[in-house]
Amino acid sequence: MAVVLKMRWAGVTPEHYEAVREAVRWEEQPPEGLALHVASFDADAMYVTDVWNSPQDWETFFAERLRPAVEKAGLPGRPDSDLLPLHRRFVAPGVSGGA
Repeated sequence: MAVVLKMRWAGVTPEHYEAVREAVRWEEQPPEGLALHVASFDADAMYVTDVWNSPQDWETFFAERLRPAVEKAGLPGRPDSDLLPLHRRFVAPGVSGGA
């Protein structure tokens, strides 16, 4: 069952995000089961929305790759997050890649 990960992490900056992204290299070595990743920021927090093929795919990625990088980067506090069943996804024609 595909799932949507929604996360708000207070105190995390774009610099924190980039440090973790560079350590984990999920764009160069995509995790098994990740279908979509979106990150954004406001003055107070980072927001992430992911689509995973299964809860187990997310849990494996978190335990094996993401958690060690987050701990090493020293991100503040803990995120507020939800893992919800995916109801539907739509990707507009012509949309692909990262940036």
